[in-house]
Amino acid sequence: MIRFGMGYDVHKLVEGRKLILGGVEVPHTLGLLGHSDADVVLHAIEDALLGAAALGDIGRHFPDNDDSYKGISSMILLEKVRDIIGQAGYKVNNIDATIVAQKPKLASFIPQMNENIARVMQCELSQVNVKATTTEGLGFAGTQEGIASYAVVGIMKL
Repeated sequence: MIRFGMGYDVHKLVEGRKLILGGVEVPHTLGLLGHSDADVVLHAIEDALLGAAALGDIGRHFPDNDDSYKGISSMILLEKVRDIIGQAGYKVNNIDATIVAQKPKLASFIPQMNENIARVMQCELSQVNVKATTTEGLGFAGTQEGIASYAVVGIMKL
């Protein structure tokens, strides 16, 4: 049986923070504001994985009022989510994520994002697909106020 989950995350762009997407530090003048490293790509994937397994969301498992998660790498959170769904008897079938950002251009960073996610999720590279799009200058992403990400995942019983 394959179960599906959908995730979404958004964070505000600010000065003085690193821009981390898919576990990759992307050179940019702005970074994402958040309790952790604010990696919207991994947060969307984590929520999708937890949702597919009917195990809540990342806010339930890693609350932003818990200082032990302050500044934590979302790659570590992804490992924890992998273990949570694994304990529930699931593994990844596929991950598809979309980053919504006007700038910076992300195409050259996507292969590393795919590799990072596949490595942590202990799946084949062919099971992970990250892509990026702009909003043609429209909305908060288009005016570079923030970056969003959507993810859809399929998980299956071990």
